Amino acid sequence: MEQWRTLPGVARPTKITPRAQRQLIQEVTKDPTTTSKELQASLASVKVSVHDSTIRKRLGKNGLHGRVPRQKPLLSKKNIKARLSFARKHLNPQDFGKILCGLTREKLNFLEGPGRLAVINGTMNSAVYQKILKENVQPSVYDLKLKRTWVLQQDNDLKHTSKSTSEWLKKNKMKTLEWPSQSPDLNSIEMLWHDLKKVVHARKPSNVAELQQFCKDEWAKIPPQRCNRLIASYGKRLIAVAAAKGGPTSY
Repeated sequence: MEQWRTLPGVARPTKITPRAQRQLIQEVTKDPTTTSKELQASLASVKVSVHDSTIRKRLGKNGLHGRVPRQKPLLSKKNIKARLSFARKHLNPQDFGKILCGLTREKLNFLEGPGRLAVINGTMNSAVYQKILKENVQPSVYDLKLKRTWVLQQDNDLKHTSKSTSEWLKKNKMKTLEWPSQSPDLNSIEMLWHDLKKVVHARKPSNVAELQQFCKDEWAKIPPQRCNRLIASYGKRLIAVAAAKGGPTSY
């Protein structure tokens, strides 16, 4: 009889053995695109049966967070209208030469050259995000010799728009760009994230430490020319959104 089921307050024992956990971490660090379903099947081959949500939780506790494959979003009418308005307002791509982009994907980027890389261990919340802004964005602004006209671009994640983050941004005089939700096709940093993921995967990191170091190495190699090309092509993205009347595009 499984006694834990009858005792209140006693947690169910995990089915993921230390060996299985090492296998999970090794597979994910070698190929970050591996899905939880694929990992579930891999464990099943060594007679370890667990739910895919258990796998995601265990990886999360080890600092490995899943990424959802980018797909064309099912846009709401409200966001379609906001995207169209944004595209029409910013059809001059030169405006984006003064924008500093930031996302909760363990990195920060300036479109005329890479800024500092922020590696996140554990759970991201408003406090952690504000620490990143302080320790990475502000020094990047100084290193890149930006003028006071620079603007921070961030998506509408709750950590970015929380009351405490809004107050922090105001206190530190950081202007933000109003951003339409569901707009990965308008976010230039998505392309740099794709570039980074590709080159790091090619180096086949064997553990978390190597993964983090390879990310730092490859991020530092991103040339300003790559960022400048993104700026040059931004007008096409805006035109595509305008042509789609705010709907999804091929970017």
